[in-house]
Amino acid sequence: MTTTTSSRSPRRRTVVALSIVLIVLIAFVVRLVDIQVVNARTHVDDSLAMGLENSRVEYASRGSIVDENGVVLASAVNRYDVQVDPMLAAKGITTVDSGDDDDSGTTTGWPELAAQIAAITGQDAAEVQRIVTDAVADNPDSRYAMIAKNVSTEQYRALADLKLPFLSFPPQSGRVYPDGAVGGNLLGFVGSDGQPLAGLENADNACLASTNGKVVFQQSRDGVVLPGTEVVTQPAVDGGTLKLTIDRDLQWYLGQLIAEQVQNTGSLRGTITVVEAKTGKIRALAEYPSVDPNDPTATPADDRGSRAFSSPFEPGSTFKALTTAIGLDSGSYTPETTVTASSREVLGGDARVSDAFSHGPNTYTPTGVLIDSSNVGISKFAEMIPKQTRYDYLQKFGMGSLSAIDFPGESVGILHPVGDWDTQTFYNTAFGQGLSVTVPQLVGAYQTIANGGLKIPLSLVEGCTAADGTVTDTPSTEGTQVISPDTAHEVGLMLENVATQGELADKIAIPGYRLAIKTGTGEKVDENTGAYKPDAYFTTMIGFAPADDPQYVVAVNLDEPRTVKSSAATAPAFQKAMTQVLKTYRVIPSGTTTPELPKFG
Repeated sequence: MTTTTSSRSPRRRTVVALSIVLIVLIAFVVRLVDIQVVNARTHVDDSLAMGLENSRVEYASRGSIVDENGVVLASAVNRYDVQVDPMLAAKGITTVDSGDDDDSGTTTGWPELAAQIAAITGQDAAEVQRIVTDAVADNPDSRYAMIAKNVSTEQYRALADLKLPFLSFPPQSGRVYPDGAVGGNLLGFVGSDGQPLAGLENADNACLASTNGKVVFQQSRDGVVLPGTEVVTQPAVDGGTLKLTIDRDLQWYLGQLIAEQVQNTGSLRGTITVVEAKTGKIRALAEYPSVDPNDPTATPADDRGSRAFSSPFEPGSTFKALTTAIGLDSGSYTPETTVTASSREVLGGDARVSDAFSHGPNTYTPTGVLIDSSNVGISKFAEMIPKQTRYDYLQKFGMGSLSAIDFPGESVGILHPVGDWDTQTFYNTAFGQGLSVTVPQLVGAYQTIANGGLKIPLSLVEGCTAADGTVTDTPSTEGTQVISPDTAHEVGLMLENVATQGELADKIAIPGYRLAIKTGTGEKVDENTGAYKPDAYFTTMIGFAPADDPQYVVAVNLDEPRTVKSSAATAPAFQKAMTQVLKTYRVIPSGTTTPELPKFG
């Protein structure tokens, strides 16, 4: 009996010991689950509150800019910062020789490693070397310094291939414009820090801008992130996609065309603009000189924006169509009304008005005034319109105010209050002098005539699609009836007769299509003196087609052409531009011919 009891005691002790061990293990497991699962968030928050926080940025991408067909015009591209741990870099890299029995190896010092890095980043080797030595000299425990910012993907890969453990490469969002200068004056550009500086990049930054996120975590002394401590405190949000109304291919073609025409005519600069008549959407706005947003500093500062929006000019005789429309719509005269005009007259007592060519008294209809572009003739028709009425109509046409686009740096032009009009100004404004307009204002007025008198706000942006799919910033389709459809039709027929009976008829004709056009030559003001510059002009040709069912408005504007100083300077570019527009959008040819209207009464 004594033996049995004695033999059971060790087993009992073993069971008790195992039970105690099991209880302890269970307690540890329960506590571990409590720490790492149940109350993990609380413990992480407590550690962060004690100042043990480390963090990194989760980078978001800036939104893309695309054309009307979704072709990318501007997009985000990966760039990388090159960061170094100075304390580790200063020690160099030791490579253990596999054939040695001991742990000795070859050490590559920081100066040599700095030279390898500099060869990739394009920096001076001594400069890279000093980044680390200066950081360590200031603080032997320094764990951070910047070697280079925004290196390319190719440079990043070459640096990563060095396998240097003290280098890190946080990504950054760069910007690239695949088509270079195509639409560059409109797109604008961003700075080296990613901040928008010009154009639509700046105007629509609310759509394109991204929001970087933030991740906090615990890190050991050797730089290893402790598992389970990473917490996203702010999610990264990519920028939206900005869809434009322009067509990339058409924009490219017209960019080449205006560059050629500016150079052929010795002009300072020029623009070609295409607007969809029924929607007000700008399908192309090409300018020369242009800017490549990939390298904006290669272009003089004055040419990096859009002069079409920022530089108003005297529209000259293109304004005669507006004066004609105002007189007809207000009932001041009819298409059959006539005036007798010579090439040079004194009007209103002291106002002197002259035509560009010499002629005796002609009995002009409104059509004849437009065909011959008679300043005297349109001035006499303007006498029939109360000046306040003409001023009010000009405002409705959009003169003196910003376009709906509100492009950065856009000018309102000059339209003096009617109370400031002296006698000369009264007549000059009838034929496009004594005031100034921007390209969008002028094409907006002709869009109104082409669209049955209904002015649709011009648009350059189709909409913004946010990262979550929400679409905003869609253009307004609500128009304003400026003149009646009948008036618009009558003026359209008159402008057709300018195209068929005018001196440039053969140079602008497009077989199969009825055209409506008007030319203009405006004197240029010297910015320093405020007086007209001698022998310096803006020349413009603007019109729409097919005139029997207008689809597109095209305007060509040249600043100080030298080889050809009349409106003929714009004719070749206008004919080619309109032809390309009609091809691009596969516009059906006209089924009829232009009815001939009488020039004289």
